Amino acid sequence: MVFSSLIFIFVFLPLVLSVYYISPRKIRNLVFFIASLIFYAWGEPIYISIMLFSTVFDYFNGLFIDKYRENKKITKLVLVNSLVVNLGILCFFKYYGFIVNNINNFFNMSIKAIELPLPLGISFYTFQTLSYTIDVYLGKVKSQKNIISFGTYIAMFPQLVAGPIVRYSDVALELENRHESFNLFGEGAELFIIGLSKKVLLANNIGILWDSIKAAPISELSVFSAWLGIIAFTFQIYFDFSGYSDMAIGLGKMFGFNLMKNFDYPYISKSVTEFWRRWHISLGSWFREYVYIPLGGNREGRVKQYRNLFIVWFLTGLWHGANWNFILWGLYYCGFLIIEKTFLQKWLKDKPVFISHIYTILVIIVGWVFFGFEDIDKGISFIKTMFGFGNNLLYDGKAIYYLYTNALLFIVLVICSTPIIGSRIKRLKDSLKFRGNIIIPIIFLVLLFICTAYLVDESYNPFLYFRF
Repeated sequence: MVFSSLIFIFVFLPLVLSVYYISPRKIRNLVFFIASLIFYAWGEPIYISIMLFSTVFDYFNGLFIDKYRENKKITKLVLVNSLVVNLGILCFFKYYGFIVNNINNFFNMSIKAIELPLPLGISFYTFQTLSYTIDVYLGKVKSQKNIISFGTYIAMFPQLVAGPIVRYSDVALELENRHESFNLFGEGAELFIIGLSKKVLLANNIGILWDSIKAAPISELSVFSAWLGIIAFTFQIYFDFSGYSDMAIGLGKMFGFNLMKNFDYPYISKSVTEFWRRWHISLGSWFREYVYIPLGGNREGRVKQYRNLFIVWFLTGLWHGANWNFILWGLYYCGFLIIEKTFLQKWLKDKPVFISHIYTILVIIVGWVFFGFEDIDKGISFIKTMFGFGNNLLYDGKAIYYLYTNALLFIVLVICSTPIIGSRIKRLKDSLKFRGNIIIPIIFLVLLFICTAYLVDESYNPFLYFRF
């Protein structure tokens, strides 16, 4: 079940909200937890046991750490046990085949790898359970004594399968004493519809163009078609993932939770460093807090800082998928971040803003080629085509047709990638005052109606980050 499905919007969500709000406050976590389990089991009835195991396992790990806090050997053993078991499960399901295939390739062996479907959301909820155990060990949070409350944190269906990654400290108070309100619910509903619109009206429509161009033989692509295709993917992955995050955060608000913002208009960035402060904020924060800083961050000289960046970005790429193209994608960004920290940011500081922005956008667009093609050779061939290193035509009839039929959509995508629409809505709310209480809801209801109309007939409705 995905958020952009009719059964979720018009059946599952209304039923859960109804049961949740008519239930006494003291059992709302239980209602929310059960609803989350049903949501997960809808798509993964077998693998729900893995998520439940991780939940129970780290619930007791937290209790043991608190109980034996004075004994450093025991608490460290519990922490190491948590890390080994959780990462072991993640590696087995996500990287087992990748590891076996590489062993076969490097050592000319023929070990048979069992094909295992990837449990939904395992990368996200594993990082959540790990952050909880680590924070309890470090004394940043107290262990959760109520297993239902802890289960609610781990299984929270708005962000369970694709984030944002929520740290326990961010929702600890709300798990025990949150304040649902009409205004917060209204904010959540607006944000959910905005996210749904991003996903259904923008990401899905531009994604069709990318799929068409990606499927074409490289030799038949023109330079212009290649650029149109990867720009389409650049927009698709942003509006797909940020749309999902907006829906998740909006759903959280409907149930009284304030989840962290996951995207902050990343395509207006003027450096790669800034881009990664604005893109997938929860993942970047997790790696900074639990990998980069413990390794020493930037406190021990340039060489160790670059080493730490290499480790973080190798793991960031690997986290996204069990394939070398994702690792290459992570190291690609590592290289640019190191270059910026060494001299490029200082050089760009004195230059006109448009130069910084063009540089950043070009780096991002080329980076998405590595991300979008699991076959690295094909990705490199695509980049060569983009920059005219081949026998491909500069443009052809297909390229003109692609541009003609998608020109208006590209304009809308560019505008929606900036804060312009959000600031206009805010200004409209402020200027309309009382009338805004009527007009604004009508605008969002119209958006919901349009999205619903699309979903009734639409067969193309993937969520790109579900595979991570």
